[in-house]
Amino acid sequence: MNLYRQYGSKLLKFTENLVLIIIAVATVAAIGQEIAHILEMGKVQLADLLLLFIYLEVLAMVANYAESGKLPVRMPLYIAIVALARYLILDMKSMDDWRILAISLSTVVLAATVIVIRWGQLKMPYPKNQEYDN
Repeated sequence: MNLYRQYGSKLLKFTENLVLIIIAVATVAAIGQEIAHILEMGKVQLADLLLLFIYLEVLAMVANYAESGKLPVRMPLYIAIVALARYLILDMKSMDDWRILAISLSTVVLAATVIVIRWGQLKMPYPKNQEYDN
């Protein structure tokens, strides 16, 4: 157990930071590719803006996790909502009615989940001096 405390914890923290850097660099590269695509096409479409917004949310999530060491569950939910909206916007013409309804209901369920989580954080916050908070 002493060996883990001495080296294992440091190794895990190093791996965590390395993966965060890889995610951030990959996201910045994807943003660059999307901007190059926009410039190549000569016009900006709503799907492009939504994709850039998804990338921005991923960067914000990485920054938040790097600063606080915690990942609010709401951030991936926001990304999922925008991703579903983008999917719906891009492929709506080729979808049948049931698929559109399913995606729309999925988006509403995710939005309701965000509201419930946020309400719970405001009305029932964790006490600050819990051992899982350190």
